[in-house]
Amino acid sequence: MLTDDQARDAVIVALDCSAQKALETARLLSGHARWLKVGMTLFYAAGPSIVETFKSQGYQVFLDLKLFDIPHQIEGAAASAAACGADLLSIHGLGGAAMVQAARRGVESQAAEKPDRCNLVAITVLTSMSEEDASSVGIETPIAQEVSRLASLACSNGADGIVCSPQEAQAMRQLLGPQARIVCPGVRPQGAQMGDQSRVATPLATLKAGASQIVVGRPIMNAPDPLKAFEDIVLELQGQ
Repeated sequence: MLTDDQARDAVIVALDCSAQKALETARLLSGHARWLKVGMTLFYAAGPSIVETFKSQGYQVFLDLKLFDIPHQIEGAAASAAACGADLLSIHGLGGAAMVQAARRGVESQAAEKPDRCNLVAITVLTSMSEEDASSVGIETPIAQEVSRLASLACSNGADGIVCSPQEAQAMRQLLGPQARIVCPGVRPQGAQMGDQSRVATPLATLKAGASQIVVGRPIMNAPDPLKAFEDIVLELQGQ
């Protein structure tokens, strides 16, 4: 089981909502949550300033933009993400070795400006995808094998870790070792709706399997009392 500090550091609250709701939620969770996720919905609406705002409030920020482009564009985008204060940035492992290397150069170019370099995590296979979905886009190997292939490629070319579903967390920890950062979305507290996620698990089961951090959005954001929903997850991770 985790300590209170460890549990709070392990939960990334996904703010996939309007800027107004995101700011309200950040104020509500201040002093309780440590990490916020800014995804495409919020970032495209509010821009880099939303990251800067959350940083000024004491949060660490996972900028989940799932970057996927030619290496030159990715290097610049990663540098910009690091410059605005992101602590963690997602890219697509499917972009290949040169793209991952370019992202690493981008975040390292800003490392002198902040004490801790922005970490990179590579998307393997989206947690919304089933085996049937993967097959429909030409992935003929089982999802677990595809996740392993992309994880190895990314982490051998400069990524600090990966994003994968809870179902792959244990295998990824064994594959990548104790230092890799393994971030798992698709986490649902007991009794929560699955939504559009296909490969899910509970918060405690996901961390026991080997995840470093979990991403939880709708079960907190859509709860009648988001703060209570967050604290319930923290208590679960402490075994209470």
